[in-house]
Amino acid sequence: MIAALSALYGAAAARRRAWYDRDPSRRRWLDRPVVSVGNLRVGGSGKTPIVEYIARLLAAAGERPAVLTRGYARRAVRDGVTIVSDGARIVADLDAAGDEPLMLARALPGVPVLVGADRYLSGALAERRLGATVHLLDDGFQHLELGRDVDLLLVSEEDLADRPMPAGRLRERLDAAKAADAALVTAGYESAAERIGRAVGVSPAFRVSRSIGAPRAITGVRDSVVVPPASRVFVATGIARPDRFVADVASAGWEISGVMEFRDHHPFGARDVDRIAAEARAKGSAIVLTTEKDAVRLAACDLTGLPIASVPLTISVEPAVVFQRWLLERVRRPQPADLR
Repeated sequence: MIAALSALYGAAAARRRAWYDRDPSRRRWLDRPVVSVGNLRVGGSGKTPIVEYIARLLAAAGERPAVLTRGYARRAVRDGVTIVSDGARIVADLDAAGDEPLMLARALPGVPVLVGADRYLSGALAERRLGATVHLLDDGFQHLELGRDVDLLLVSEEDLADRPMPAGRLRERLDAAKAADAALVTAGYESAAERIGRAVGVSPAFRVSRSIGAPRAITGVRDSVVVPPASRVFVATGIARPDRFVADVASAGWEISGVMEFRDHHPFGARDVDRIAAEARAKGSAIVLTTEKDAVRLAACDLTGLPIASVPLTISVEPAVVFQRWLLERVRRPQPADLR
């Protein structure tokens, strides 16, 4: 039964994509180019750090990028567009923005971040009021309503053996990857990234590398926090793929005394903080470590007396110079007027 439902789900997704592909005018096109960053798998593929990386790349090249995002798990959902950051300052709180958009707004001073179900409306506002010269469509691979000039797809080795929901965790069949302009592959070597790119029928394939930085305070000025190697640390997360973060912490040389996992986008409260603190003390932990995404939600709580820090994740796309040149050529390429 589950296999049959999975086949039906995959077929429905393929028909939807084919309907848009048959007639490009069915998509809405913004005046400025759109770079979509998405994936095939549900949750936890690292799209948000990639969006941050590309936004920095575009800004450094003289562009004025705007981030267009859906804003999942917002507590205060409003009609229309919510401006999280206008590029000069943050103008929305956690409830209105959502954790990932607020995290991006804090990490990207000077870059507008807009939230809304209608990404075309968000982009039009970013162009007319905020001076955007290029858009970053967060989690955009399945958002077919909006035309895009560059389609970037995050893939990994585990996607190759996965199936569409509910039998697996894919939003579409694996052959949908061929619609991408490039694959961004989490892999240890460029040869592995190229192999995975060939397996999904996408070229070029760029390698995504990830590393973690020094822990830093969650509140206040967010200074770095010294956590010596071999320290006993307690890990608390509310993300889709906690296993990768736990592995990152372990690889940094810290001894993990325990792990407490919450569901993705979990709205932390005082009771949760008390549970984390009690468990960390019971395990003899020197400090609690969490993700930058979780830090956005935890910062709204009273953390008095709880030694806690977030561990930033640093992403790069390799070869960096080749990727930058490839992306800028496509962003700055003249587009057919009939699509705009």
